[in-house]
Amino acid sequence: MSRLTPRSGMQNPYRSDAQPVRIKVLSRINVKDRVLTFFALSACLLWASDVYAQDTFSLPAGCDAFLTVQGADCSVDHHFICQGDPEGHKQRVSLDEEGMTYLGTTDYQTQWIKSFHPLSGHSERLEDSPVDPANLDELIQTGRDGYDFRTFSDEVGITRYVGADTLTGREITIDDVTLSETEFNITAYTEDGTEIWQSSGNEFISGNWRMFLSGTGTTTTGSGSFETDGRPVEFIYPGEPGFLSANPKHGCGVVMSSFEVGQ
Repeated sequence: MSRLTPRSGMQNPYRSDAQPVRIKVLSRINVKDRVLTFFALSACLLWASDVYAQDTFSLPAGCDAFLTVQGADCSVDHHFICQGDPEGHKQRVSLDEEGMTYLGTTDYQTQWIKSFHPLSGHSERLEDSPVDPANLDELIQTGRDGYDFRTFSDEVGITRYVGADTLTGREITIDDVTLSETEFNITAYTEDGTEIWQSSGNEFISGNWRMFLSGTGTTTTGSGSFETDGRPVEFIYPGEPGFLSANPKHGCGVVMSSFEVGQ
């Protein structure tokens, strides 16, 4: 699934006619309030402090990070597991130069369980019984995984996602990590079946980490098309310099294709 989706973390263009809006986590109280849906109050207080002005990102108490990924699109992702989460669940927070851009949880099969998008101020949660849930095991074992599921949001309503991931057969080594390349296509619809956006391109999966990593893609909305390149550049582990860094390193200062959503 593409960089535009909760699996990989960029903002979703839910409405093609939306007015652009960018919300900074440092200064907007409503964003802090929405983070409460993911973490306990003590965790939120940490995140609402001046942590973004520091070089190291602080996770909530009871959470342990296992991987930091520096991306080509001036982003940095931190992957972590928290006490009390169901077995197999992993969480990820993404940051750009201005602060947090995404916070979400996936399960053992890489289903999007819940996500929060600070740039638009909306949250999503997966429906209880998807028509065709995402399944990483099926992708690895058969080379293809189709999916058809909905997410619910108090802010933007119901969104239906339909698409497929297919292994290309290529293995790519980045920073000494071998990843399997995928080809994806995904379309997002409103509750009444109106197409919101469509995206296709290539991503990567890690069987060891059981997760998707961003790649390159083209997305089309009612306002036109744009390209993204969120490929990983560096993988950083606990104890290494740059682990849990709050500062993206690669591609910063470069004008990149984007689409910011409205409330």
